[in-house]
Amino acid sequence: MTKQLKDILKIIIGNMLLTAAYAFVTVPNKIVNGGVTSCSLIISNFVPVDISIIANIFTIVLLALCFFKLGKENFLKSIISSICYMGFLSFFRSLGIELIMNPLICVVLASILVGVGYYLCISANASTVGFDVIALIVNKKYPTIQVGTTIRVLSIAVLTMGLFTYGYMAVIFGILFSILETQVMNVLIKLEIKSRQGEKINELKTRSI
Repeated sequence: MTKQLKDILKIIIGNMLLTAAYAFVTVPNKIVNGGVTSCSLIISNFVPVDISIIANIFTIVLLALCFFKLGKENFLKSIISSICYMGFLSFFRSLGIELIMNPLICVVLASILVGVGYYLCISANASTVGFDVIALIVNKKYPTIQVGTTIRVLSIAVLTMGLFTYGYMAVIFGILFSILETQVMNVLIKLEIKSRQGEKINELKTRSI
């Protein structure tokens, strides 16, 4: 299997996990996150513009940032990612499956699914055309700042802005969700970096023999 095919499979599986978490867990249980949709909802309360238009503007701007700051490969893969996201989310929502459960269990389950989903997309050099685009740009310029850390800061900032829109309990669960989700992603990224470093060391040892 070629690297390109592996990356496409990662993008597909990653978006399946993301959208499954949102469609089956977070939306039915009214758990908000600090993503583009949440930010668009907050802005729509202050300007007379439909939330879908605001979200589309965000998407266009973020895709432009992908192209100019992250390169053509990331841009093209991000388009594939956004198509997968919209397709899977629409399909999963149409199934009408709602996993209503204890809020803490929902947060943990969704955090794992979303964290792994984000990791798969990012490791395939793609974004979900959300605030992870900004996180990838920051990481590219400042490698010591982890992608998950930037996403966490942006998410918490958005949720804090939406305190009066969502209510304090929704914000608390949303912040917990953001912390756990980005922690899962950071751990997986660190493990991949260590794995790559180990492969390079073994390759150098093999060459020296």
